[in-house]
Amino acid sequence: MSMFSTGILVLTSPLHTLPLRIAPVLSSAAQLVERTLYVHLHPGLNLGGGSQPRPVFIPPAVDLSTLISRLYSNAADVCGHLDVRVLLTNIRAHSTTPNCPFPTPQSLAHSPEVVLTDFALQDPGQSRQVTQCLQKYTGHCYVCSPSLASVLLHPQLPKLHQEQEDGPKESEEKAEPLKTYDDVVVGGTFDRLHGAHKTLLNISCLLANRRFLIGVCDQAMLKKKVLKELIEPYSTRVQRLQTFLQDIKPSLQVEIVPLDDPFGASIVDPLLECIVVSEETKKGGEAVNKKRLENGLPVLVLHEIQLLKDAHHTETEEEKISSSSLRSRLLGTLLTPPKDAPHLPPLPYVIGLTGGSGSGKSSIARRLETLGAVRIDCDKLGHEVYEPGTAAYHRVLKEFGSDVVNEDKSINRRELGRKVFGNQEGLKALTDIVWPEISLLVKSRINRARDEGKQVCVLDAAVLLEAGWTDLVHEIWVTILPEEEAVSRITERDGVSTEDALRRLQSQWPNSKQVQHANVVLSTLWEPEVTRKQVLKAWNLLQKRIQQKHKKQ
Repeated sequence: MSMFSTGILVLTSPLHTLPLRIAPVLSSAAQLVERTLYVHLHPGLNLGGGSQPRPVFIPPAVDLSTLISRLYSNAADVCGHLDVRVLLTNIRAHSTTPNCPFPTPQSLAHSPEVVLTDFALQDPGQSRQVTQCLQKYTGHCYVCSPSLASVLLHPQLPKLHQEQEDGPKESEEKAEPLKTYDDVVVGGTFDRLHGAHKTLLNISCLLANRRFLIGVCDQAMLKKKVLKELIEPYSTRVQRLQTFLQDIKPSLQVEIVPLDDPFGASIVDPLLECIVVSEETKKGGEAVNKKRLENGLPVLVLHEIQLLKDAHHTETEEEKISSSSLRSRLLGTLLTPPKDAPHLPPLPYVIGLTGGSGSGKSSIARRLETLGAVRIDCDKLGHEVYEPGTAAYHRVLKEFGSDVVNEDKSINRRELGRKVFGNQEGLKALTDIVWPEISLLVKSRINRARDEGKQVCVLDAAVLLEAGWTDLVHEIWVTILPEEEAVSRITERDGVSTEDALRRLQSQWPNSKQVQHANVVLSTLWEPEVTRKQVLKAWNLLQKRIQQKHKKQ
């Protein structure tokens, strides 16, 4: 059967049987849908009863919120590539008339091309009638693609024991209602919306009747985050939240504000009634209430949700589904495609590797060398440029005077460094002499590697970006490390003071600026074994890119 980009899954099984069925139903759905899967909950919907069922409002129940967590948790395990969104349009605490028909079908960010259901046929002959009924029902609820297809997923479902099927019917009647609130608040970074975010957002929307206020971490609140340089821009994160919430509950008034401190509007807004927290942010919720009391405001109800476990986490990642784990999985992968470089010969393929002092750049360059790359060490070439008799040697003497020369006629780089340190003009005069010379040496090394039939060169260059050597390379790889870790590595390695180490780092481009130019980002923050795996992943993906390039040519 052909694949569809976007689908909608109508779940009709009674609530008490659904938990066991979700995983197999999602697995079946993932074989048909490849991008976005919307989920519409209507337990007890009868598609085979002869009369056309109408969309109705379902009251929010405690079981529904458990089911939503279960859905996202299973989705992360069995169909992680799909963007799953549980729709709540038909779940409402109190509509004016209990079962008034839906006003007009709701538009979704992506129009569904197929509707799927777990509805179990009593009689195989009903199949056509049920699919027509399903299409009509879905068309009443949502704006779908005109060529909407429909599929019954029942064959792959596990047969539940009869007693489970007939099981606790009484408990269904007495579904425990979920207490809802007019105004609900939640805070977070919301980087690359994942299942845990979606659970938090969905349950918040289930609890909120009128307004949903979201504080999104910005600037000061991002400083302590792991791999903060890879966090998406604030505007991107807000845009994602808006489209997601517009899909799942368009009737809500959504307000998104930047969070520059841990509290934001939650401690001053008198209308808020409930804050949604996880086990991990519960203390933050309690701190909010303490501040509200100080501000003479009523405390918020803390509604706690369970964190989703991440079945795919590695030993260095958190057990829960988290953005920092997702960011660490981006290391070594291609974040932005390399710019076309028609002026460069296709081979050797040149990687420009750069990163701040102490970031572990050279250790990564050496690892790439053991994998087969030719390493070109720009620091070493910098020494060659100063050799007596070279063009740069004479120009340096002319510019800075003969007092930068040792007795053996070699240039005293320490003395030269003293002259240009903190002196912008002097430093520029020096780099204007030295950088073009290093660039010539780099080109000759790349040519030599080509003559030797080498496939990959790695240009290990601290000043790759500042010196404008990016036109010598096919791709830019940047290694990053948090400032405090880099400082402690520099002081230990070079025996300098913390102040000197900081000064050195601050004279270089910050991580965030370097990452903007990066095709691939790496980090040596963890044990050497983690770096080794990261570099190997980057290398293997690089080989695939080079092969694909060859095929195109």
